[in-house]
Amino acid sequence: MFSFSVTAKDHDSRARLGRIVTSHGIVDTPAFIFCATNAAVKGVTIDHVKAAGSQIILSNTYHLMLQPGSDIVRDGGGLHRLIGWDGPIFTDSGGFQIFSLGHGGVEAEIKGSKQLSGKRSLLKLTEEGACFRSYIDGTRVSLTPELAIKIQIDLGADIIVSLDECTPYHVNKLYTANSMEKSKRWATRSLNTFRQLGNGEQALLAVIQGGVYQDLRQESAQFANDSDFQGFAIGGSLGKTKDEMYRVVDITTQMLDRSKYVHLLGIGGIDDIFHGVQCGVDTFDCVTPTRIARHGAAIVKAREKPDRSKGYIDLGHARYSRDFSSISNECDCYTCRNFSRAYIHHLIKAREVLSGTLISIHNIRMMNRLMEDIREGLAHGSLEEVRRQWCEP
Repeated sequence: MFSFSVTAKDHDSRARLGRIVTSHGIVDTPAFIFCATNAAVKGVTIDHVKAAGSQIILSNTYHLMLQPGSDIVRDGGGLHRLIGWDGPIFTDSGGFQIFSLGHGGVEAEIKGSKQLSGKRSLLKLTEEGACFRSYIDGTRVSLTPELAIKIQIDLGADIIVSLDECTPYHVNKLYTANSMEKSKRWATRSLNTFRQLGNGEQALLAVIQGGVYQDLRQESAQFANDSDFQGFAIGGSLGKTKDEMYRVVDITTQMLDRSKYVHLLGIGGIDDIFHGVQCGVDTFDCVTPTRIARHGAAIVKAREKPDRSKGYIDLGHARYSRDFSSISNECDCYTCRNFSRAYIHHLIKAREVLSGTLISIHNIRMMNRLMEDIREGLAHGSLEEVRRQWCEP
């Protein structure tokens, strides 16, 4: 059932309009995928997510294998029924969590920071797979390429991902090369299992690894191009600076079969999305919209930001205590139709959890508005004008 087609191309970049067709619906691309990591988008109901115009959500293999267990999800009718979501679902493989467990850091390291934090619970990483202790009860758990695919099939996701080792920035080229070769072998095992167990409704993506090294990225991309995957997910370390991240994304997208679907894992900054779109990325995922909402940050367009260096306004700031306007005059979400910045500022100061819910509703809608504007800009040749509305004074 899965298919991907390019419906239009930008004249000034590699950006394109596309369409993903799944058994649970259609996704017009470029699109943003909202993270329902534990089968829930944090702080909001699935009706809020639907009402905001969302097309697709993402859940996490690693977390759901531990709680509640993929067998329970399967026996309950799959993720769609469990969540109450009738649209497409994307699941990642758990490779990012293997990295997190093994090196003690998570997204900051992938996006360039050398700071490592967190408890390391990885027991062993071998050719067979990863062995670690559950963060829930400390039990010993193994994750192999075969199991990662079986879990994702049991979950019933529409787009699934091969298992990989997600290398951080601080390791050397030799480690990165060996890890990339392992990820290729794991991808082959993932593909073989997918062919055996798949029902023909799902798509399997290969993860493109290789760190910041162009020759390694080329080798990983060539392997994926030559294999029978339905698309690609760009993963691994993207560098220690934004410029380096942009370079890695740029060179990697140029290496990929342009007839297939391309996803960029874990990146969701507004500037980053525009750059990715111009490189030909079709979908993005990130926890940022709801994460920053829980800290009082609301996404707005450039002209509504007092601090143009940020992609949001901080509603916890005292300047909003008597601001009775909506978060954004250009937003039609439930929050903006009903509540003021001053009210949400009050909720933040009173430590009411409702503040995070209301801002999350707004941020989800704004991310969808961003992607709607990008698609409209591509359709009419005005992508740069759209970028200025969102990113510049």
